[in-house]
Amino acid sequence: MENSRFLPCRPLIVLLCLLVILLRPNISLAAPGPHDEDADVSVEDHQSGENNGGGATTLAAPEVDRSELCNIDTSSFLPPPYSNISGMVCAPVWNTFILRYHKREENLVTFILSAVFTTGWVGIGFSKDGMMVGSSAMVGWFNKEGHARIKQFYLQGARPSQVIADAGELDLTKVPPAVVLHGPMIYLAFQAKFEKTLTRQPIILAFGTKYPKHHRLSIHDDKTTILFDFSAGSASSGYANPGQMKKNHGILGIFAWGLLLPVGAIVARYMKHKDPLWYYLHAGIQFVGFLFALATVVLGQQLYSKINARIPAHRSIGIFVLTLSILQILAFFLRPKKDVKIRKYWNWYHGWFGRIALFFGALNVVLGIHAGSAGIGWKICYGFLISTILVTVIILEILSWMWRSETTPPPSFQMNPIS
Repeated sequence: MENSRFLPCRPLIVLLCLLVILLRPNISLAAPGPHDEDADVSVEDHQSGENNGGGATTLAAPEVDRSELCNIDTSSFLPPPYSNISGMVCAPVWNTFILRYHKREENLVTFILSAVFTTGWVGIGFSKDGMMVGSSAMVGWFNKEGHARIKQFYLQGARPSQVIADAGELDLTKVPPAVVLHGPMIYLAFQAKFEKTLTRQPIILAFGTKYPKHHRLSIHDDKTTILFDFSAGSASSGYANPGQMKKNHGILGIFAWGLLLPVGAIVARYMKHKDPLWYYLHAGIQFVGFLFALATVVLGQQLYSKINARIPAHRSIGIFVLTLSILQILAFFLRPKKDVKIRKYWNWYHGWFGRIALFFGALNVVLGIHAGSAGIGWKICYGFLISTILVTVIILEILSWMWRSETTPPPSFQMNPIS
């Protein structure tokens, strides 16, 4: 009973825990990966005369002149049809990574990615939003025996076990992809067809120095995300992906539906003996919570337009709970007086609409965490926050029931006199 006085402080403690965990820097790229429908990737081994299973320099070798790498004649060692394609655009993109490409009619694009190679793997990913999760990638490597391998991968999650081989969204043509080692450089060549003309496309580049085992990639040693303009043949290395926007969207949603709005509802239910303090606290907290919920939806809409996200359930529930919140705000201005008969119906409407909004708001946060492939820290902290709110409600409900039992007088019975 003595600890119950500290219950109102618990949400503030939980909020600090939430902000510390959610605002820590996270790594969005674990290994290159592709998408959900399986692709029948044709794999062909190609080895050059210089193939000894490794190169002589590192991937980030500073002594390599990137401008000179585009002058290498790839027609002498790449297999056809990659060796006889003329007019390819060549652009240095990152460290020693060089991207060559040639666009044809019907949105058919031939890619040749090269980089200085020692051991491990090299990959290029195509992303919708600049994030690794959900992207499709082509990854090439040479195993310990010196055999060349190239496969498409789909990154289902951030863990290496979630990087799925022979799956992805890249629509590869019937021309077999190839991987070739020429001198210190590894070359990945493949053709893919796109739904629309490639213009500005988020590209993910990564490499690992450990050999893949049973087609399972190791954690990358380094990675980057660029925004490549296939119309101009240039890359923007400072590509600002929407990862921070996703994080802000999640923080606002958790702060609104996981803390402020539930606390405002708790105040209305269990502090009515502090009249009129409870009313001003309830109205103030709920209004601030509504502003955070509104900002969550606005930021989510911007995020939806930016990355063209396909999460209709999360988006629809978000709009639904925002509509309920607007109705609750309107109910505040249309609040009838206590002595009016319609007041009991208003109380019923206001209470149950609020409960429905809180339930679906909390559910939507869970859906958002899942859809955004958030880390375990988000799940643990939000679960802890919701658990704290529920435990607080249960304790206050029990105390309220005990108080009502103590203050309610027993019913009196009037005895009929004996005549």
